Amino acid sequence: MLPGLKAGFTLDARLEADSEQLMWLGLCELRVMNDRRWPWLLLVPQRPGVEEIHDLTPLDQAMLTFETNMVAQALKRVSGCTKINSGALGNVVRQLHVHVVARSEGDPGWPGPVWGHGMREPYQRSDLRRFAQQIKAAL
Repeated sequence: MLPGLKAGFTLDARLEADSEQLMWLGLCELRVMNDRRWPWLLLVPQRPGVEEIHDLTPLDQAMLTFETNMVAQALKRVSGCTKINSGALGNVVRQLHVHVVARSEGDPGWPGPVWGHGMREPYQRSDLRRFAQQIKAAL
């Protein structure tokens, strides 16, 4: 079994297709959303069948909060953004995942949400690697 992989856990195919694995945290797999318009990270708790934060155990809820805050702080340092948007919507992808998105005035879609705004613009491979290394260093 791969490090960090929990028995019975499978990543939703849409998350797999739209994002790239960055690293394993204590509870979550940290992923980069493959859309260069916004510095955008995803935390996916490695718990099978979990759709809502309240489905997690209290300890896992605390870990998710800790990891989300840690990732948000790193993203803010790396991106220099003015606002961090965090959310666990799950209307399309039911598997619990938390979006952490760096926003700044003047970015595409500001001040509206990132979801449903225009077409996704994938990173160039080298830019994705550079962003991933910056995030890892900030964590």
